[in-house]
Amino acid sequence: MSPHLEVVANESVATITVAALSKRFPNGTLAVDNVSFTVPEGQVVGLLGLSGSGKSTLMRLINGLHTPTSGMVNAIGVDVGLAKPAELRELRRHMGFIFQQFGLVGRATCLENVLIGSLGRLKGPRIGIRTYPKALRVMALERLDRVGLGAQAFQRAETLSGGQMQRVAIARSLMQEPKVLLADEPVASLDPESSNQVLDLISTIAREDGMTVLCSLHQVELAIGRTDRLIGLRDGKIVLDQMTTGIDPGVVMDLYRRHGTSDEVREASYA
Repeated sequence: MSPHLEVVANESVATITVAALSKRFPNGTLAVDNVSFTVPEGQVVGLLGLSGSGKSTLMRLINGLHTPTSGMVNAIGVDVGLAKPAELRELRRHMGFIFQQFGLVGRATCLENVLIGSLGRLKGPRIGIRTYPKALRVMALERLDRVGLGAQAFQRAETLSGGQMQRVAIARSLMQEPKVLLADEPVASLDPESSNQVLDLISTIAREDGMTVLCSLHQVELAIGRTDRLIGLRDGKIVLDQMTTGIDPGVVMDLYRRHGTSDEVREASYA
């Protein structure tokens, strides 16, 4: 397999295929247990479940940060578990990842943080905005405009609100021109208004760009309103896989009611 990927562009081909996938850690924890599903190009999927249900581990298996114990995960035409380091680097150029804690360089400007998203296509480290090619600087400004932060381009990231920081992180991921976006609890540390804004932005960009999204969440109402499909995990297994159109929120809440504490159920309900 060549490290130069041919990115999937045919809707009949799944962007992500997971087959009988399991991950057991050295301490014996079975975090993902015989999971199988496919995600077609352009679908926005909400991944739900209690903390410790396997959501984050599953995402890290998809982008190669973890190696499967058994089974297979194929992303954008690459068998991730068997990929060589060069192949994984090339895969990640087409796969954005948004974290709960933003991952920004606080003392750097918003523009420089966004430019960091282009390092995968450049050779050698870059220090300072002007060390990046002009075309990438223009592209980074366009990405900031797209998330509504063009006016903050030269503002230090540490001066922003949490919602603004997450929008910078989204702009940074867009520098990769991703075919797949993985978002691991992207609104867990945000207030309700900022949560709505961030998820609206992710959903809008995904639909405009035909981008495949897998987004882990706790907030059921937010997930139902902004995704095409919900996959629910419990103890590393899939216990729910339904399209969101016409879905009964009560069925989704069962993910939390049956085994969750009252606090976890309230968290899942908040929108």
